[in-house]
Amino acid sequence: MATATTRLRCLLLLFLVQLLLLLSAAAGARWQDFLRLPSEGGDAAAGTRWAVLIAGSNGYYNYRHQADVCHAYQIMKKGGLKDENIIVFMYDDIASSPDNPRPGVIINHPSGGDVYAGVPKDYTGEDVTVNNFLAVLLGNRSAVSGGSGKVVASGPGDHVFVYYSDHGGPGVLGMPSGDYLYAKDLVGALERKHDAGGYRSLVFYLEACESGSIFEGLLPEGINVYATTAANAEESSWGTYCPGDDQGPPPEFDTCLGDLYSVAWMEDSDVHNLRTESLKQQYEVVKDRTSAHGTYSLGSHVMQYGDQSLNGQSLYQFIGTDPANDNATFGRDNSLRRRSSGTVNQRDADLVYFWQKYKKSAEGTPEKAEARKRLLQVMSRRSRVDSSMELIGSLLFGSDEGPKVLGAVRPAGQPLADDWDCLKAMVHAYEAQCGPLKQYGMKHMRSFANICNAGVGEDAMAKVASQACAAAR
Repeated sequence: MATATTRLRCLLLLFLVQLLLLLSAAAGARWQDFLRLPSEGGDAAAGTRWAVLIAGSNGYYNYRHQADVCHAYQIMKKGGLKDENIIVFMYDDIASSPDNPRPGVIINHPSGGDVYAGVPKDYTGEDVTVNNFLAVLLGNRSAVSGGSGKVVASGPGDHVFVYYSDHGGPGVLGMPSGDYLYAKDLVGALERKHDAGGYRSLVFYLEACESGSIFEGLLPEGINVYATTAANAEESSWGTYCPGDDQGPPPEFDTCLGDLYSVAWMEDSDVHNLRTESLKQQYEVVKDRTSAHGTYSLGSHVMQYGDQSLNGQSLYQFIGTDPANDNATFGRDNSLRRRSSGTVNQRDADLVYFWQKYKKSAEGTPEKAEARKRLLQVMSRRSRVDSSMELIGSLLFGSDEGPKVLGAVRPAGQPLADDWDCLKAMVHAYEAQCGPLKQYGMKHMRSFANICNAGVGEDAMAKVASQACAAAR
């Protein structure tokens, strides 16, 4: 009797499977959408996928950040995410720039196709701000100013993917308009999103110099956020496909096409079946490529933060997968393990651009003179910022102790600053006397944090900044 019952159940199960396959074929769906293996996440795969993609810079010399974000959009789109669930922040001054040798086109690989086509223009120009980014992440439509008004209106069963590509510094990320995004404010927004039941799990990929400092000692476990960063808390990240690379851009380009960490995760996603590839597996691939295969020569330390237990989940749950890769098996593709010889430190990528413009200009032409002027201006401004910070350290702590205090790095696991409001006040006091730090000056954020940690007040900072910057002019 038991054998007959078991046989009947098997036949019934087989009939149901065949019926599902017939119905899915008739509806144009794929059998994988009905039958998921346990390794693909089971019930965790349910819910809506949301993605926030942000390039936090502008200017053609920062081409790579917007190229990264456009490429990320194409991955999400091929993966099955709907435009209503993908929110894109980009200044949108690259495709139409007079410096762009391919007007209306953006590429992210030397032989790659256009990644700009079809990208939603949700928040562009002056609407790419800290306030809008945090409001979008929190799903707060009333706090958004300008743009499309789209926000992450996710619920407790949904999965959220955030990708941020830009310049950064210890504890901060850049924005093309308005103030910097401070680590404490970002992590605070993630905590509020969790407390409001705004997601089931959230993944954050971050491309920036010192990007580890955004989460180091700040991102708690237990809120279902898994983050990876292009660099640790004290090193730069790297541009790639730059002029001078073994695999540089087409000859008509004077700028880097992408960032090493970003290109690593996206080119991996382009070729694999993301139903069967986990976050952890991609992390290992990206870590290997970004570290120049463990040598860290022209490379950085890719890091993990937050709830690392989530890294066993499949990428499919967050960014979908391209149906063209359904038969691809996970493995380290040798083409993805290429050493990016000639890769450029993120903070020097603008110098590469200005140097290329100078080098290519014909002798004796106004273009040559203008290119030389721009290059010298950038170098001079860098020197003034460095000199002013060195003098501030000496005025506050003495010439011997100043460099030690400003350059001190806290042990792993400790946040950059004790008082983040103090850090903001110190930066504002400096900029009021000396002008904006801009993308290069963000490297000195650790110095400002250490000044706060040493108990220096805002008035004292404003006084020595005025003296130092007057002397550095």
